Amino acid sequence: MSLKVLFIGGTGTISASCVREAVRKGIDVTVLNRGTTGFRPIPDSVTRLTADIADPAAVREALGDRSFDAVVNWINFEPAQVQRDIDLFDGRCGQYVFISSAAAYRTPFEHRPITESTPLKNTLWRYASSKIACEDLLVKAYREQDFPATIVRPSLTYDETIVPFDGGWTVIERMRAGKPIVVHGDGTSPWTITHARDFAVGFTGLLGRDAAIGEAFHITGDEAPTWNQIYRTFAEAAGVDDPKLVHVPSDAIEAVDDWWGATLISDKANTLVFDNAKVRALVPEFGQGTTPLKLGAREIVAWFDSHPEHRGTDARMDKVMDLLIEAYTPRKMEVMA
Repeated sequence: MSLKVLFIGGTGTISASCVREAVRKGIDVTVLNRGTTGFRPIPDSVTRLTADIADPAAVREALGDRSFDAVVNWINFEPAQVQRDIDLFDGRCGQYVFISSAAAYRTPFEHRPITESTPLKNTLWRYASSKIACEDLLVKAYREQDFPATIVRPSLTYDETIVPFDGGWTVIERMRAGKPIVVHGDGTSPWTITHARDFAVGFTGLLGRDAAIGEAFHITGDEAPTWNQIYRTFAEAAGVDDPKLVHVPSDAIEAVDDWWGATLISDKANTLVFDNAKVRALVPEFGQGTTPLKLGAREIVAWFDSHPEHRGTDARMDKVMDLLIEAYTPRKMEVMA
């Protein structure tokens, strides 16, 4: 009998790949969302339920008397949302999977590689601190009422529809136009980057597993290029031979743009390398035949080139880059002189 899994969401960057991988593995997949699919289609074999997860009464009506071996909510960010799910699914599922974030680990990182026992403490970014609070609530529910929680922490994960830079496609457009781009710090810090279809192999292998209940796992790639290498890999994929990289301190970026700076200082500006031994112990196939960044970058550029309607640029980010480049390029030239 097939494993029965409910995905709440299911059309996002990571979740869509997990839906496809679950179907490939023969899992009986149901997706509950507001009825929108965007440009990541749901396989025909998937059962679709329409309701807004923020409306518990509508969710109960849509679910009827269904129960599941696993329920995965891809769109919870606050403790109140997690508590709502505990109330909804307690007694209705054999496993509840919360999607947290590797940004929850203590920042800056004192020991590498990061393991699941690395303390959770990121007070620099509200997104991360909220995910930690959600985890705390689930751990309490597991301990006190035996709620069957599993916690999964992705890091930077992409598919062919996502350019994994702040500013997105704006960065590629600037490269192709011969304009400089901003790289935080000196660009030499390694950063783990993961393709969603590789993540999906590890993730779906945890579904319905008793050994995963009460546990936390990060699921990331093993490739950790530097940011200079990441930008140059995308430049090559976009047909740009010599991208102009201007290195700017992260705190200087924050002084000009609070949001961009916060994502850097609390996350991307730190060296990020993971030990995936824990997920591999349960899912040995995870990490086999993974997607190298060079291939992933080519797929992204090819997708955007064939979907011009998605090649929008961020005027605000474009302006911020121009301001930072104007401020820091002359200083670099003075030092060289």
